[in-house]
Amino acid sequence: MKELISNIMYLPGVGPKKAEVLKRELEISTYEDLLYHFPYRYVDRSRFYKVSEITGALEADGEMPYVQLRGRIVRFDTLGEMRSRRLTGKFTDGSGFIDLVWFKGLKYIADKYKVGQEYIVFGKPAGFGWGYNIVHPEVDMPENARQVANGLTPLYHTTEAMKNMYLHSRAIQNLQYTLLSELDWTLPETLPACLTEQLGELSRSEAIRNIHFPASNAMLSRARSRLKFDELFYIQLNILLTARMRRQKLTGLVCSGIGEFFLTFYRQHLPFELTDAQKRVVREIYADMKSGCQMNRLLQGDVGSGKTLVAFLSMLIAVDNHYQACIMAPTGILAQQHYATIKNMLCDMNIRVALLTGSTKKRERDRILPAIAGGEIQLVVGTHALLEETVRFASLGLAIIDEQHRFGVAQRSRLWTKNRVAPHVLVMTATPIPRTLAMTLYGDLDVSVIDELPPGRKPVKTVHRYDDRHAQLYAFLRDEIRRGRQVYVIYPLIEESEKIDYKNLEDGYAALREVFSEYRVGMVHGRMKPQEKDAAMQQFVSGQTHILVSTTVIEVGVNVPNASVMVIESAERFGLSQLHQLRGRVGRGAEQSYCILVSSHKLSHDTRERLEIMVGSHDGFKIAEEDLRLRGHGDLEGTQQSGYGQFLKIASLAADGQILQRARNVAERILDNDPQLESPASKIFRDRLQTLFDRKMNWGLIS
Repeated sequence: MKELISNIMYLPGVGPKKAEVLKRELEISTYEDLLYHFPYRYVDRSRFYKVSEITGALEADGEMPYVQLRGRIVRFDTLGEMRSRRLTGKFTDGSGFIDLVWFKGLKYIADKYKVGQEYIVFGKPAGFGWGYNIVHPEVDMPENARQVANGLTPLYHTTEAMKNMYLHSRAIQNLQYTLLSELDWTLPETLPACLTEQLGELSRSEAIRNIHFPASNAMLSRARSRLKFDELFYIQLNILLTARMRRQKLTGLVCSGIGEFFLTFYRQHLPFELTDAQKRVVREIYADMKSGCQMNRLLQGDVGSGKTLVAFLSMLIAVDNHYQACIMAPTGILAQQHYATIKNMLCDMNIRVALLTGSTKKRERDRILPAIAGGEIQLVVGTHALLEETVRFASLGLAIIDEQHRFGVAQRSRLWTKNRVAPHVLVMTATPIPRTLAMTLYGDLDVSVIDELPPGRKPVKTVHRYDDRHAQLYAFLRDEIRRGRQVYVIYPLIEESEKIDYKNLEDGYAALREVFSEYRVGMVHGRMKPQEKDAAMQQFVSGQTHILVSTTVIEVGVNVPNASVMVIESAERFGLSQLHQLRGRVGRGAEQSYCILVSSHKLSHDTRERLEIMVGSHDGFKIAEEDLRLRGHGDLEGTQQSGYGQFLKIASLAADGQILQRARNVAERILDNDPQLESPASKIFRDRLQTLFDRKMNWGLIS
């Protein structure tokens, strides 16, 4: 329908200036954008409160929901100096008094509302000084009571800039009413009628009407269900259609056999017996590499599960079939670690490996690049430097991307151009991904999971301590260092912040140097120059530094088996998955390791629950599910990178797993019957996909 793409400025009550604010503040440019700006909550305006009820509730717990009052303004007072003037209306319903306060439009308010006149007032009360007030309330005449007291009333997110243009929540509600009236309360469908009937869902028109103006709680619930299904269904349909297109159209290099290098390493140099999970994953990767289709596989494995060994075996399969392989890491430190590990595992095998990072010297680069282009170097380990135009391969057969969420999708895709035929792609992550999130972020990839730890690994003992017990903590650290162990101490901030009272790294570094003056204390943080950071890390890796004070730059990949203690200061500041990643930096050797979560005594319920989960569980996937439940999908790394975060206006990957699974099942069924959505009946799906997603450049085709 043409009207839905109309510029919002043409809606009565908007105009150019308000349209500009709506676009800047909420990205609302069209009629459809406004309809999909959903309320964040609803209040029941079928009930009138007494002022005495408000003051009693505020005295009890300091909180009060939005309330509706009926009474009179007995006087107006203008208070404060010119720049901080405010208008106060003393309001009563006979049971008590409450102040109505305005900071803007004072003359307009004083002229509009009359002393002694009865009004209906709506707003959120708060305690102030010795009394109670409602700031910028909605005020209506009693004859409008039926209109404003009609049960569930939506509240919309607004900003200060919007309020300055009188685009408050009530104004947004009025615009929704105006727009739906202009559209005759009818919207074009996005799902076939037969499908909505089969699913028992409302029509799109009914859902939009009831999300903004719910007829009842039951209809509001059904409206939410339909709109959530819509969002999740089209995301899944797009992902699955993309994956099927890729499998059908993209041929892959054929790695037809296991050869000398793989067998020599497996039989003679394997550092330990593979777990059953590792064996299963290697078989899955090999099946992909010999299938004739391009592999696009996600390898998930908890910290310390042995992903690097699986990646190395996959690289040997490529080399055995006369192809090159590369592994791209997000940091120079991690790339150097992979390089050292691979060189060590190669032993005396006749395979050349090179390291290419941003800090590789020009002379070394001039030697390496021609050897890669000529095929003399079979394995390349690097960082973003691998994406540069000057890096060319003779025959790249396998590209491995480690900690893939650190790279943008378009960045990763540039590895694709390094070969005439698309190389096999293996993306790895040590961040366990909840199933519902994985279905959206990586729904077009085949997934392998290493869900076992190598034998002999001892679980890291995790404890929670308060920050008034540092003396005991320091005594424990000294004992560990005397035993020859090393210690990480992690802080959330680099410098002191006036806004957030958390332990900061620079003060912590100074304090630890003073307390442990007989030992060497190093420091690493993101603002250091790469060379300084690498030097500090190498000193810790080599054992020269006993205590490493750091921010979360050491969160991923760094392997120091001798480090046995991870202290996380202000642990309440970190998310669950981040705490789990940090804990994974220790426990990599044979000795018992420890993770000590240090926090203040002032903890919210959610924060306390988060720390208790960490103390009680070592299962990264369980922790990731809990993290998603507590924080929601919007705070987790990767959601926005996937390109789908912007489409989730009402659905939540954290809370709507059942709807997501149902949406995926329906999308699969539709594509099973019509793989390219070519039939006339599928036109409704094609049109909606075209509206929502840019099908001309679909990065989903590229891992």
